[in-house]
Amino acid sequence: MRLLIQRVSKAKVTVNSQVSGEIGRGLVILLGVGKGDSEQDCSKMAEKVVKMRIFDDKNGKMNLDVLQVSGSILIVSQFTLYADTRKGNRPSFISAAKPEEAKRLYEIFIDEVKGFFGENKVATGVFGAMMDVELINDGPVTIWVDSC
Repeated sequence: MRLLIQRVSKAKVTVNSQVSGEIGRGLVILLGVGKGDSEQDCSKMAEKVVKMRIFDDKNGKMNLDVLQVSGSILIVSQFTLYADTRKGNRPSFISAAKPEEAKRLYEIFIDEVKGFFGENKVATGVFGAMMDVELINDGPVTIWVDSC
């Protein structure tokens, strides 16, 4: 499982001119599911994200997590995080999980994050849809996390 985490001032996802998810201050998580990823990866990664201390405390030091700043989380599926560009100019996605398995684990990850964080503090994109993602990266702070 591969996550690209961005600390944001605000963000939203639009599908077919309809906003599917929108947050204020918090985290945007672009989530890629790879072959061999498991439900245990979902649990481990969800806990890691919710507890990741990447928000500034009163001294300007990254010492607070998204819960401590009353932030929200926007989760967007993104299989292109598994692009392999070592050969040629066209990326290969052979390491990405098949869509059915990726969707299953994406939904489990969302449920795990909601379990830590609360139903109304988590927004999502639409799995497999063409999405417009808008965000204002705060910092900027962008962190790459792999499950293995």
